[in-house]
Amino acid sequence: MGKSVIPLADLRYAAAVPRIPTNAPAPSGLLSDRLGRSLHDLRISVTDRCNFRCSYCMPKEVFDKDYKFLPQTSLLSFEEITRSAKLFAQHGVKKLRLTGGEPLLRKHIEVLIAQLAALRTNDGTPEGAPLDITLTTNGTLLARKAVALREAGLQRVTVSLDALDDRIFRRMNDVDFPVADVLAGIDAALAAGLSPIKINMVVKRGTNEHEVVPLARHVREHYGPRVVLRFIEYMDVGATNGWCMDEVLPSADVRARLNAVFALHKLPATQPGETAERWAYADGGGEVGFISSVTQAFCGDCNRARLSTEGKLFLCLFASRGHDLRALLRGGYDDAQIAAAIGLIWGEREDRYSELRSQGAAGAGSGERRIEMHYIGG
Repeated sequence: MGKSVIPLADLRYAAAVPRIPTNAPAPSGLLSDRLGRSLHDLRISVTDRCNFRCSYCMPKEVFDKDYKFLPQTSLLSFEEITRSAKLFAQHGVKKLRLTGGEPLLRKHIEVLIAQLAALRTNDGTPEGAPLDITLTTNGTLLARKAVALREAGLQRVTVSLDALDDRIFRRMNDVDFPVADVLAGIDAALAAGLSPIKINMVVKRGTNEHEVVPLARHVREHYGPRVVLRFIEYMDVGATNGWCMDEVLPSADVRARLNAVFALHKLPATQPGETAERWAYADGGGEVGFISSVTQAFCGDCNRARLSTEGKLFLCLFASRGHDLRALLRGGYDDAQIAAAIGLIWGEREDRYSELRSQGAAGAGSGERRIEMHYIGG
């Protein structure tokens, strides 16, 4: 009798095989958790690999040449990802975000995008509406892939860009990659019709906070309203980035720096569960966003689930345990059974890590190692 060998990389994070409830109702598209939060977004990590070694995500001293990434056989196939996304759409998901690692490193990702573009929401209409499909990337491969991504059905992209100054940018990505190539990728994405584009800047005190105004000025002058710049507080995701509160520059401080140069006024949220607080330039030059999960937790209306590269479902970015959907996908269960399991998992959800952390609650940490950003996406 042969033995089944489970790669050590697969055991990195604890995950229980979900329970299949009996007599579960068919998905209605109106699923809520214990705190009344709906399920709206599914973030799908398609690879745990990245070609950057940013200190706040994949520091080089940890993710070196000897680091064991997930083997190809562990990754969900495109068909498994699409099947999962279809089941989540039945429960109310309307937006899919492909992440990583760096998602454009996954070979033939445009094939996956085309499969996802054929899915429809469960919105009560006979045919349903197309899902909103977007992707977060560091931009290194965007110039060569933008057209193919758009033709496959991708609608928008978010590009991570932490500095405009080339010297600072190369130091932060820690692989000596030039900022000019990322800017070229943004230009290519706009030309291909992947618009509006969002640029995410992680602001780390003592590292790149003086880049806030120059990057904002560049986006205003070169792109205008077609590109939205968002500032993200440095977060305590995972356990390898050496996070400390002293390196967090609160969004209020970032906004004050901007407002001293470009007058801003607040905009209303476009939908419940939006992560970024929106502000507009008073002169009509576009808008900026602030994601403040450290100083202004937004757990109260968080409507996002996360599917890891090898099929573990996580209910919070700061979680340490997941739910092994891959075991069901490869275990012979039908769609109705897996959909019922997803409904049960979300229905029992009560995660609110950032709120507990901001309150200084002891329950904010389980004592177990939290998932790393590269493994689950942002």
